[in-house]
Amino acid sequence: MITAFVLIQTSRESTAETAESVAEIPGVAEVYSVTGEWDLVAILRFKDFEQLDDIVTLGLRKLKGIERTQTLLAFRAYSRKLLEQGFNIGSEGS
Repeated sequence: MITAFVLIQTSRESTAETAESVAEIPGVAEVYSVTGEWDLVAILRFKDFEQLDDIVTLGLRKLKGIERTQTLLAFRAYSRKLLEQGFNIGSEGS
């Protein structure tokens, strides 16, 4: 399974609606709203690189509200425990 992260800038008035639309695209596993230069991060999971083109070019780029994207391909995953700790920063009991 291949994993990619897509950083997404949206128009200000459409971030929530755009996130919901992104989440409906086949191959998009998760969508997060984030702070900083980017508004959303979509995590994609797919079997081959042709699917990446379908998800990004035929899916994301056609959505209204998306102004800019940057796609990052993951080439190595680290310990699930470390990843879970990273996503639990700031939550009670951490």
